[in-house]
Amino acid sequence: MKKIILAAATALVATTAVASADTVTRRQAQQADRIEQGRQTGSITWTEGLKLRAEQKRIARTEDAYRDKGYLTKSERRELRSMQNEASASIAEKKYNSRERAWFLPRVGK
Repeated sequence: MKKIILAAATALVATTAVASADTVTRRQAQQADRIEQGRQTGSITWTEGLKLRAEQKRIARTEDAYRDKGYLTKSERRELRSMQNEASASIAEKKYNSRERAWFLPRVGK
């Protein structure tokens, strides 16, 4: 009986850790797509794109540092969520600030 309870508890913890990891990764991918979509339409300029991608890399490095021990604590997930919220606000701000790439300039970078 104890083995069954231990196995169930282990599965629950593993599932929770994977779910939180998936959420963080999925949100990073969504934000990267928003940045790229803004770059393609011209609503995000080249320099704004550089800054936004640097912010995404900073979040990814922080996440990697937290995951070195194999899991994320509640406070680490909270901090990553806060960083992602700030990044999302930055993307929206840059996307809708009415600065656009001049039509005659080439789209540079990814």
